[in-house]
Amino acid sequence: MRQIYNRLLPSFLPMALLLGACVDMSDVTRPLTVQVQVLPPDGMADVCDLGGRTVVMSLSDTSFTAVTDDGGIATFADIAPDIYDISVSWKVSTLDYLYTISGSLNSQLVADATPLQIATRMVEDRDIVIGKIASSGSKDQNNRTYQAGKYVELYNQSDEAVDFAGLYIGLLDSESSQPYTLANLANDHPDSILVKQIFRIPADEPYLVQPGGTVLLVNSAVDHSDVSEYEYDLRGADFEAKDASGTYQNNPDVPALENVFSHMSGTSNMNLVQGGPCGVVIFRTDIDVTALPRTYAYGKTKGSQWLLLPVDVILDGVDYLHNKVTGVDAGTKRLPDAVDAGYTYINAISGKSGEVVYRRTASVTADGRIILEDTNNSSNDFQISTTIAPRQYDNE
Repeated sequence: MRQIYNRLLPSFLPMALLLGACVDMSDVTRPLTVQVQVLPPDGMADVCDLGGRTVVMSLSDTSFTAVTDDGGIATFADIAPDIYDISVSWKVSTLDYLYTISGSLNSQLVADATPLQIATRMVEDRDIVIGKIASSGSKDQNNRTYQAGKYVELYNQSDEAVDFAGLYIGLLDSESSQPYTLANLANDHPDSILVKQIFRIPADEPYLVQPGGTVLLVNSAVDHSDVSEYEYDLRGADFEAKDASGTYQNNPDVPALENVFSHMSGTSNMNLVQGGPCGVVIFRTDIDVTALPRTYAYGKTKGSQWLLLPVDVILDGVDYLHNKVTGVDAGTKRLPDAVDAGYTYINAISGKSGEVVYRRTASVTADGRIILEDTNNSSNDFQISTTIAPRQYDNE
């Protein structure tokens, strides 16, 4: 066989070179001019002004912007073919309410000059938003993984005091093999998402938070600052998820978060996964949450069960995905666009980096109150820091 191969090779080479010369590879990297058409929310075609809206195309840490013309078309010039996240958002105010109109295309292949379209939806701005998720953990002075200092922080966006009592916090599934994709959920359990744990701020008395105030929810309300430069003193936390297993040290002076549901037997603390996924939602409802339907993983009839939470009760949600060696896979999103049109993540693949995802500052009022970015798209709203402290946000 080898002798036959050696005899035939010279006769094949000219043909291979000829065929290769006929393939034009120049288009693969040739800069493109791409148009993105912003579509109005359903039922608002006659009243929605699409002109003058900023559309963002993002690729890793690089972003490009273009402003729409009167017809809602944004034109991007000199764009290299690649896979982009594309988004748009703007505020609309009425006499009584403030709304955000937003839309996105996640992991959109831009390979030629074919026009793209972004569908948008309108959502009412929230009083309470998820301000920070600190789940990556760190390493102690002996280079061992340290996880006790993780936390979730909520923020009062409004210009009035808000009662946080009775607010639910849900943690999304974090399996490496997703129990339900969004497509499977849409088929089997439309208008629901999967949660693995639910906690609640006690409702036995009001818990008022002033404008620009925060609520810090932790697993261990003790001083962690001597462990690592990335850890903080959490003794001033508002609520603590008490750890029945004794793994984490708890603080008897800090009120307990109510543990409403967990799909993991024996886990009473917030299961905030180091490298992600680590999505979080907050919601209010008068229904008995423990009576909500549950489901096994897609196609399974046994094993772990997740709770099916109706989308229409959710106040805010952050889709926090896992960053892999190959990058973030937007196909692993847990939240539909109606809750979070984008996603966030940390740089470290396995966490332990002290990285925190937190909201950007949109503006600062005359009296110094910070308004956080809230476009219903975590790709736009969140950023990463290893130095931002609890209850702290950028002031410009």
